[in-house]
Parts: sequence; structure tokens; C-alpha cells
Amino acid sequence: MEKSDYLNLYHQMVLIRRVEERAAELYQQGKIGGFLHLYIGQEAVSTGLISVRQPEDRIITAYRDHGVAINCGLSAKEVMAELLGKATGISHGMGGSMHMADVTKNYWGGHAIVGAHLPIAAGLALGDVYQKNQAVTMCMFGEGATNIGYFHEALNLSKVWNLPVLWVCENNQYGMGTSVERASAVTEIRQKAEGYGMKNAWVDGMDVLKVREIAETLFDEIRAGSGPQFLEVGTYRFRGHSMGDPERYRSSDEVHRWQENDPIGIYHKHLVAMNISSDAELNQQVELAEQEVAEAVAFAEESPEPTVDFLFNNIYVEN
Repeated sequence: MEKSDYLNLYHQMVLIRRVEERAAELYQQGKIGGFLHLYIGQEAVSTGLISVRQPEDRIITAYRDHGVAINCGLSAKEVMAELLGKATGISHGMGGSMHMADVTKNYWGGHAIVGAHLPIAAGLALGDVYQKNQAVTMCMFGEGATNIGYFHEALNLSKVWNLPVLWVCENNQYGMGTSVERASAVTEIRQKAEGYGMKNAWVDGMDVLKVREIAETLFDEIRAGSGPQFLEVGTYRFRGHSMGDPERYRSSDEVHRWQENDPIGIYHKHLVAMNISSDAELNQQVELAEQEVAEAVAFAEESPEPTVDFLFNNIYVEN
């Protein structure tokens, strides 16, 4: 990696953090409606994973999707405008927080129904097999999705058909307000892939370089024909499941312990310790990210609301 690559990873994580923090403020001001699931604490996961994907590789995820969208190439302006329900948003204000997608960037969403996008991921990969594309589909989901039927159907078929899928479980320890230990008979989630004879691994999701390293290996292996693989990423969300979460299921001490291992802070210390970058250079990246977010908020607030005509767009596919 070049120095610019290291700095770009840092910028992406800080940008996501600042977008999410600002989104929380706007939600509390009543400018964002519906649900809002923040990615604060999990930034290193999608940043590390997506940094190694090729343009032809497909990305699909669940409803905690703002950070994934940014790492796939959506601008902070498009994301913020969508959160505010504006016509300039990536889904023209009609998708909101949970339904961000841009197929031109091979980013297939943002899906609100838990686990429902896993069979879609298998379908995307099957399409690539039929078309003889050298592409990998990466499907991200929370550990809560591994206890329902969609998960097992999708993993089973992906193995039966030897599909080029990287299944990524972002294990942030809680499915809504229920801990892994209370909801799953198997707490080491990657073991569930064993039932389908699928190669699997675990990685520390608070370290962006570790995530990037294992992602590079897995993408290469799948592209070379290994078939589907499963990656469990250990991470933690610093905020509630969504903005309305009273967080009675975990203690503030627990949250603070995880915050001491903040992924941005870990990476910052590494870059300085390894003489890859200085504090001043990294602080400059923070300033650039904050400026980008300020411009995004101004853009979103000044953007027009979608008109009624938008309801009739994108109903049919043009040949």
C-alpha cells in the first residue's frame, strides 16, 4: 500500500463517523424521519472489506448501510440528501436511511427486512456464473440474521451451486436488544458455516488493516474458484440499535470498554507509530471530512423535496 492508500482508509472511516454523528443530530431536530441505524463503531468493517473489491464485485447489505454506501463510492451529499428525504438523494428521497443503493457502482442496497437480502446475493452470484463474469458478490448482515430461514437457504444453495459469494457477518454482539448468547445456540457465528461444508474465518473488526488483509485473501480465493466462503467480523456498535433504542440491555461500562478500542483511534495510533503518517496529516484528514460533511448537510437542506411525479418513476424496467 502507498501512503495515499493508508490515508484514504483513515479519511473514509472519519467521514463515515462524522456523517453518522451529524445524522443523529438532524434526526433529533426532526429533519430525518423514520428509522435511523448508525454505523458508529463499525466503520473499520466495510472500509477494510470494500477497499479491496474490484469494480465488477457486487456489494449488498442490510439496513445499517450509510457507511457501506460511502465506501462503495456514494458521496456524502447523496447520502445526507437521502436521509433528509430530498430529491437529490441517491434514491430521490424515497428510500431513506435503510434503502440506499446505486447499481452503477455495483452497490445493491440497503435492505430493511432482516436477512431477506441473502437470497438476493445468491441470485446476483448465480447471474455472474451464467454470464461467466469474474465477479464476487459480498453480502453483509448482522449476527441476528443467522437465526432465520433466509440465511440457511442462501448459504446452502451457494454451496450446492459453488457460487462466488463472500458471506460477511458483522457480529456487533446484539440483535436489536438481544445478546448473541441469549439468541443463538452457537455463539461463534462462523461455526454455522460448517454445517454447509463452507470454509470460514474470524477477524477483529476494530482493526481496519486486519479486515483489509483477510478480505484481500478471500476475494482472491473466491475469484479463483474456491466457491462461497464465510467471514465473521467481531465488532461493536457504540450507539443504540436505532435512534429510539433506550439501551436497557447493556451497561454504560460495557460500551465505554469497547469505545477504548475505537477503530479510528486504533488506526490513528498505528499510522503514527509506524511513521506512515503524522498527527498533523491525520488531523488534516479529519478537517477535510468535517468540511465535506458540512457541505453535504448544506446541500441536503437546500435541496428540493421530491414531487408527486417521482412516485411513478422506476416502476417498469426499460429494455
